[in-house]
Amino acid sequence: MRTDTQIAAESTRPLNPGRTQVVAQPGRHRKAMTAEKPQKPANRKRILITVLVVVVVLAILAVAGYFVKQLIDSKYFFCSRSMKFIPLEKACDGTPDCSGGQDEITCVSSLTTNTTFPVRLASSSNVLQVFRAGSGWRTVCADDWGLQHAEITCKQLGYTENPGSSKVDIRTLPSSFKTSFCGVRSTPPQTSAIQLAVFDRQSCPSGKAVSLTCSGCGLRAGQDRIVGGTDTTIEDWPWQVSLQQSGQHTCGGSLVSSRWVVTAAHCFSGNKKEVSRWKVVTGRTYMGSLGGSSVDKIILNGDYSSTRNDYDIAMMRLTHPISVGDTRRPICLPPLGLNLKAGTPLVVTGWGYQEEKGKVSSRLQKASVPLIDKSTCSSPMIYGSAITGRMLCAGYQEGQVDACQWGSAGVHVWSMAAGGRRELGSRVRPQRQAGVYCKVDAVLNWIYTVMEKNP
Repeated sequence: MRTDTQIAAESTRPLNPGRTQVVAQPGRHRKAMTAEKPQKPANRKRILITVLVVVVVLAILAVAGYFVKQLIDSKYFFCSRSMKFIPLEKACDGTPDCSGGQDEITCVSSLTTNTTFPVRLASSSNVLQVFRAGSGWRTVCADDWGLQHAEITCKQLGYTENPGSSKVDIRTLPSSFKTSFCGVRSTPPQTSAIQLAVFDRQSCPSGKAVSLTCSGCGLRAGQDRIVGGTDTTIEDWPWQVSLQQSGQHTCGGSLVSSRWVVTAAHCFSGNKKEVSRWKVVTGRTYMGSLGGSSVDKIILNGDYSSTRNDYDIAMMRLTHPISVGDTRRPICLPPLGLNLKAGTPLVVTGWGYQEEKGKVSSRLQKASVPLIDKSTCSSPMIYGSAITGRMLCAGYQEGQVDACQWGSAGVHVWSMAAGGRRELGSRVRPQRQAGVYCKVDAVLNWIYTVMEKNP
């Protein structure tokens, strides 16, 4: 029989003596058996590299797409209505190749003038003259002339900015200005044509005639520099523009107002007749294609002859007027009857070759060239009968310096003494000898007609 002492002893003996019993101690807690997650900086680096690669690839694709588009645009015209491409030479060829004749809608046009534009500026004093049927050209008296008259006349001439006028003593004018006069009413009628607001007079009571200026043209931000260098800046020649087709510089041009550019008709030969492909880049010293202004009209002189290069002049209308400033400013159209003498120094500006078959300059260039007497230029030893009344010659017979080295239609200007203004002399037609230019003052009637008919 087991005693109570034996039972107590057995109850305190462990059931599994081979295992050590862990006794929990106060103040200690067992930690959860979870492994720590290590940081992975390599993953973040891979993500950044992947993003960078994607951005670079997209940029390369965008650049490649741009150049592919430029290449396609230089060869083909896209018919958006019929969703097809046609060779560029088929656009503006007179035969519709796209649905609805889309390829014949926005094309270079031409204009021939058969009437006399009734307003003109004459002599180096910019004397205003008005043409009246039955009495011919008459000098406008300064009596009762005011700002409203100047605004009407400048607008009629195609200018909308900064109309102005002054008075010139009639006694200082050539004799042809002293025979016929007209006066103006002190309050001009509601008309857009100044010739409707004048009346014939025998003389001017004040002895003064009107000298008209429009648009603040011909003024430069820079100071005169030494002639004979090559590099120049756009601030010195702010009317100089680059005419670009499909992003490529093709010709030079001159701003003659905030919306109109004068250039050469031969710039639009061959497959260059589609208007929407042209841009006018303004305000640049260095050649570039970004930021060009779109064009909505290109008008060639209807008498232009590609075989004789006669009437080689055209005008481009910008879709929107440019903002006039130090790097963008129109040049003055020349008045009639300048009669420049042989040897008169002219300045030619543009981009292109600095020397024959040399390196093309991306920076605006200038050169001084002398005016050549017409009788000399039209001699059999030079150009002979090829020189017409719409042409003049400048440069050197040996071809030392000329705008032809700088590509077609470089800007040719001469300096007007009064106020330091610059006048547009002509457009360049490249030749191997002395440069042949379109005489702008011989086609003023056409220029003013174009601007009046296309406000």
